[in-house]
Amino acid sequence: MSAPPDASSSSLLAALRSSGREIVRPFRDLLHVSRGLWAINISYVLEGVTYFGVLGLLAIFFNEYIGLDDIQADWMTALQSAGITLAMLFLGATVDIVGPRKALLLSLLLMLVGRSFLAFSPEIGGARGIWSAAHLTALGGILGIVLGYGIYQPACYAAVRYFTNEKTSAMAYAMLYGLMNLGGFLPGLLSPPVRKAFGIPGVFWVYVGLTVAGMVVIAGLLTARAVSAATHEEHKTAPEEKKPLREQAAYYLKNFPIRDGRFLFFIFILIPVQTLFAHNWLTLPQYCNRAFTGLVSDNYEFFVNFAPLLIFVLTPIVTALTSRRDTYRMMIVGTLVMAVPTFLLVLGPSIETLFAYLIVTTIGEAMWSPRFLQWIAEVAPKDMTGIYMGIGQFPWFLTKLITGMYAGWFLSVYCPAGVPPAELHTETMWFIYGLIAMATPAGLFLARGWMLRGFKVRHGG
Repeated sequence: MSAPPDASSSSLLAALRSSGREIVRPFRDLLHVSRGLWAINISYVLEGVTYFGVLGLLAIFFNEYIGLDDIQADWMTALQSAGITLAMLFLGATVDIVGPRKALLLSLLLMLVGRSFLAFSPEIGGARGIWSAAHLTALGGILGIVLGYGIYQPACYAAVRYFTNEKTSAMAYAMLYGLMNLGGFLPGLLSPPVRKAFGIPGVFWVYVGLTVAGMVVIAGLLTARAVSAATHEEHKTAPEEKKPLREQAAYYLKNFPIRDGRFLFFIFILIPVQTLFAHNWLTLPQYCNRAFTGLVSDNYEFFVNFAPLLIFVLTPIVTALTSRRDTYRMMIVGTLVMAVPTFLLVLGPSIETLFAYLIVTTIGEAMWSPRFLQWIAEVAPKDMTGIYMGIGQFPWFLTKLITGMYAGWFLSVYCPAGVPPAELHTETMWFIYGLIAMATPAGLFLARGWMLRGFKVRHGG
């Protein structure tokens, strides 16, 4: 016998209220975290503005102000993005050795110097082109950014682990990822008016100022007392005394995950779909600028940085809804949803297909990318979060390097500068890129039996 309508309605309302509480609870828990974690979150927003703001303009900057061609400009952009990931491999352990506050201040100081060199490089007199004085100055700036960011991201994720507990950690990782992407959207609003008034170097000087602001936030909020209090509050124990450097090095060597075949497969199979991330700064700025006219071409920063806004909105919601879902299956579905919409761009340049691509691929990114970063942080043994973040990001280094080696050639063939949009052949370019991206969900699906057999996330600590 079916339930009376009023009973059925009551059951439905109760279910909706329960679902609502499940979604709201992680956000409510996150509001009560320590001041140290708020310092990390604010810094990450500022750094998101600066990092994505520079990256989205870097190839065009090298074209117009340093005199490099498309292939050379993409090499320089790949050098920065890939160099950052390689630097994490060697510098990720900095936070494990000196603690989050010193590591973050050091990283921001290095990036301040690097961004200042980059913004100043067009002022260098003489010839333009590769290996010119201006180019070498810009390379010095990239070196500072690479070294600084190689410390910064592992330090932030390690700090989240320090400052959260089991109840708050999942949403804290998701919010950290989302907040940086919020910062990644803001250059789309900030950059165009500054660029039109003062050129790309003027935009870079604004980002130098934001780097200083980030240092003030860390120095003012993430005090030594705040670190100690937050660690004690979340984990009910005082921070342990650090081991001697020699013992730490031996511990790292003993616990490197390179003997774990499933760990290696898990991080390397992501390379094909991660090429779409790299195309956000290696291909999408030039595509929007050259294959379109009017609104898209004049404001290409907005479209290049539109996806980060969606990530900021979608990531915590998707995380709250899927926090109990199996990580590996979420990776398969998420990478598939991210890869498939690339084929929308095969239909040709239009604002409708561009927005559809950005929206759907971002939903896929929100499904898998934060979970992957959390997974790396949580499989790390005790006191090895930073180094594990570095190792886990090594395939990302290869992605940036490999994509940077061919993206400029594809642009020069299928989307060259100075050619009317109607004569470009961008459809072929995106079709090839879509096929590459699809290799990730296909590989994850085919290996699911091996990957899931007896596999458990190991929580360090």
